[in-house]
Amino acid sequence: MKIAIIGTRGIPANYGGFETFAQELSIRLAARGHEVCVYGRSRYIDRNLEEFQGVKLQVLPSVSSKYLDTVFHTSLSVLHAIPRKHEVILVCNAANAFLCWIPRMFGQKTALNVDGIERMRRKWGLAGRLFYRLGERLALVTPNRIISDAEVIRDYYLSRYGKETCFIPYGASLGGIKRSCVLDRLGLQSGKYLLYVSRLEPENNADLLLRSYLDSGLEEIPLVLIGGAPYAEEYQAELKKLAGRGNVIMPGPIYGEDYHELLAHCTCYFQGSEVGGTHPALLEAMAAGAMVVVHDTPENREVLDDAGIVCSFYDQAGLSKIILDITAGGSQYEEYGEKARARIEKFYDWDKVTDQYEKLFNELA
Repeated sequence: MKIAIIGTRGIPANYGGFETFAQELSIRLAARGHEVCVYGRSRYIDRNLEEFQGVKLQVLPSVSSKYLDTVFHTSLSVLHAIPRKHEVILVCNAANAFLCWIPRMFGQKTALNVDGIERMRRKWGLAGRLFYRLGERLALVTPNRIISDAEVIRDYYLSRYGKETCFIPYGASLGGIKRSCVLDRLGLQSGKYLLYVSRLEPENNADLLLRSYLDSGLEEIPLVLIGGAPYAEEYQAELKKLAGRGNVIMPGPIYGEDYHELLAHCTCYFQGSEVGGTHPALLEAMAAGAMVVVHDTPENREVLDDAGIVCSFYDQAGLSKIILDITAGGSQYEEYGEKARARIEKFYDWDKVTDQYEKLFNELA
C-alpha cells in the first residue's frame, strides 16, 4: 500500500508521543514492503532529509504559533498528499479532523488517531478548547475510521457520542539497551537517580513531583527532569527556580539511545500526565523494566495495572512518602519491573500494534 502519516512534527522523533508513534509505526510498515511517507515540520526536521530507515520524508513549512502550528502544517500536508494518490492517509490529532474529508473527495481513505481529550489541556484558552470540542464532533463524520489509543478514550467516544472507534494502543520495544555516555555526561550513577520524562507543560505535573521531592528532604539521590515545550516558557522558568532548591537536574529534551539508557538505569520513573491517551514514554519506561509511579488517571491505570504504583500527584505528602520508601530500597517493589515488561510483551508490543494498523489499512484500501 501507499500510506501517508500526517499531523505530527515528523521523524526522526524529537518532540513527543505522536512523533515516537509515527516513527515506530512507519519504519515497521516500510520494512513490510509498504510505501510510507511521513510529513514533518521544517521547525523540527531538516528539510534536506528525504528518508529515514526506509520511510520517505516530506518536510513542509510551519508557523511558530501555539494555535496555528498544527492546523497550518496539516493543511499544507493534505494538499501536498492528494495528488500523490495515497491509498490510506493516517491523520494524527483531533484538531485535524476538519481536514479528513478532503482526501476522501479524491478517493483516498483517511483514518484519524484522536489521541486524548485534548481540550482538557491547561495550555489552551477558550478558543483552543472550543476548537478541540469541534474537532471531536467532526471526527465522528469526516474520516473513514476513528482510532483511539486507549480503552478509556474508546469508552469516552462511545458514551458521549455513541460512536464506535477502533482501539489500537501505542507500543514499546523490549530489545536490549545500548550503552551510551549519558550517565557520565549528567554525573549520574546507575540505580541512583529518579527520572521524569514528559513535555514540561502544566498538565503533566512536573511541578507537583518536584515539590514532593523537595519536601521529602532527599538530597543524595537526584531528580532528573527530561523534557521541554515550545509554548510554556513561564512554567519552565518556575520549574527551574524550584529546581535550584535541591539536587535536581534539568538537561532539556533527550532522545534515542541516551533516553533509553536513562530509563533502564533509573531508581524509579514518574509519569505525571493527567491528559491524553496512552503515553509512549510510560510504555518505554515499562519496557525498560523500570520501577514506575504514575499519576492517578484512568488512562494511566489502564496501562500500568498492577505493574507499578498509582497515586495522586496532588497528594504531596503521599508522593513524598513514596519517594522516600522507594529510594530506601524496599523489597516490596522488586517484582514491578518484570510485571511491567510482561504487560508490554502481552499488550503493547510495537510489532503487534503494527499488525493491527496494517489490518485496518488493508480493510480501508
